[in-house]
Amino acid sequence: MDELTPLAQAAARGDRAALTALIHGTQRDVWRLCAHLVDPGSADDLTQETYLRAIPALRRFRGEASVRTWLLTIARRVCAHEIDSRVRRRQVTARLAAAIPPPSGARTEITELLTALDPDRRAAFVLTQMLGCGYAEAAEICGCPIGTIRSRVARARADLDALLTSGERRELAEGD
Repeated sequence: MDELTPLAQAAARGDRAALTALIHGTQRDVWRLCAHLVDPGSADDLTQETYLRAIPALRRFRGEASVRTWLLTIARRVCAHEIDSRVRRRQVTARLAAAIPPPSGARTEITELLTALDPDRRAAFVLTQMLGCGYAEAAEICGCPIGTIRSRVARARADLDALLTSGERRELAEGD
C-alpha cells in the first residue's frame, strides 16, 4: 500500500486534513498530465475539474490501484472530455480560435513537439517519460494493455526523433 492510500481512506471518512494532504501529494502530477495532454493554459482548470470529480468519488475508491493511478485516470478522462469538447466547438464554429499565447523558450519547443504527436502516443509518452509512471501504471491509466503502452512510447520517441531531425535539417538549410 502506498503512502497516499491511507490519506484517501481518511479523506473518504471526512478527514479534511487528510484530504488536504492527499491533494498536496498528487496535485503536481495531475497538473503536469493536464498541461501536457491539453495545454498549460488550461491545466489549472483541468486539475480543479479532476479533483471536483475525484473528491465525491473517494468513498467509492476501492484501493485496487494506487491513489495516484486512480487520480491520473480521472485526469486523463477530464482531458479527453476537454479535447472532445474543443473538437466539437471547432466543428460547430470553424472561426472559433482559442489563441493561447505559447510558453516561452525551450518549453515552447517541447510543447510544439508534444502537440505534434498522436494523442494516444502523447499520453503514453508524458505518463512514462515525463511523470515517471511505470508502464503498468500508464496502461491502467490509459485503459489498454501494457504492450500497447510500450509500443506507443516507442513510436512517440521515433516520431519525436523524426521531428527533431527534420527541424535540424530545416535550420541548417535556412542558415546557408
